[in-house]
Amino acid sequence: MTYAVAVRLDRGLVFAADTRTNAGVDNIAQYRKLNYWREQGDRVLVILSAGNLAVTQSVISLLNEQLAAAKTADPDTLTTHLYNAPNMYRAARVVGEAVREARRIDGPALEASRAGFAASFIFGGQIGSERPRLFQIYSEGNFIEATDDTPFLQIGEHKYGKPILDRVARSDMRLGEAAKLMLLSFDSTLRSNLTVGMPIDILVYERDSLDVRREKRIYAEDDYFKKLSASWSEALRSAFSKIEEFKV
Repeated sequence: MTYAVAVRLDRGLVFAADTRTNAGVDNIAQYRKLNYWREQGDRVLVILSAGNLAVTQSVISLLNEQLAAAKTADPDTLTTHLYNAPNMYRAARVVGEAVREARRIDGPALEASRAGFAASFIFGGQIGSERPRLFQIYSEGNFIEATDDTPFLQIGEHKYGKPILDRVARSDMRLGEAAKLMLLSFDSTLRSNLTVGMPIDILVYERDSLDVRREKRIYAEDDYFKKLSASWSEALRSAFSKIEEFKV
């Protein structure tokens, strides 16, 4: 399983995803589920994936094939791809079309084997002077967009990390503050679900930078993450002890 989350802020975007993939308790591996494309000064596009690994890798490959084909194609015959989409909405539609193409190719066989076509994505970034935007793309290829009322999106095993996001996430948060919040959301998930595992890939995008400058893979022995986890546990125990007991 996977846990991936992203938040849209006034100051930019923050993305994070775990790397664990398992096909049974004795078959656990690590795969990167955070990918991005950039053209410095023009656009940064980031995608998080969850679901059937073969399907999600197929979608990423289809998107990369479009970009490779565009380099040698006749400009008059070019279709919309990630590097020429005029805005984030159109870029999200490109991803949705790639999901539908993967379903057309592999969907019947997956449905016949009862595995099902399971894939979901969080896609966000900035193109030109447009405000950074964030979308959740479903296995059918359609999508929704994050708003000021609900600035974060989650895919995969999201239920354990959602309560703290519901209580704390705001679009006016600082980037580092939001990154801390997302890592706390991961800490809760890691404690409650063994199908989500470290390391965690995190990317912080600063609005209007049109470049990827802050990206890190966080391992279990990371000093900041260990301190954050311990501090959060202590803060919860302290808060619990201060609440008046229930009287029967």
